[in-house]
Amino acid sequence: MTKQIVLSEEANPPLPVYSQAVISGKTIYVSGSIGITRDMKLVEGGVQAQTRAALDNMTKVLKGAGVGLESVLKANVYLTNLQRDFAPMNEVYLEYFSSNPPARTCIGVAALPLGAEVEIECIAELP
Repeated sequence: MTKQIVLSEEANPPLPVYSQAVISGKTIYVSGSIGITRDMKLVEGGVQAQTRAALDNMTKVLKGAGVGLESVLKANVYLTNLQRDFAPMNEVYLEYFSSNPPARTCIGVAALPLGAEVEIECIAELP
């Protein structure tokens, strides 16, 4: 197996324990993004602002791998309050995936890093 590490200078810097993304063959595995600034502070504005920040960061990571959101095959969304935040998160999510959306799973979780309300990861494909 050959793997290539993706490091986008535009995206939020990763912690030392993971890569922003890894490419194996033609598949890109993008690590989870939470709604934070480059200095690791949660964005203000609740789940919608955090979803927007997470998807903006994921877009930058994908760009670093040479693709865009249209290459996403599968997304996983994690919410700390599924009942309250599912609909507002989807409103923002649809701004990014308005046509031909990827397959997706949305899971309620007990907690996320830094007290985030949402985390999003994906699998994409190189052309």
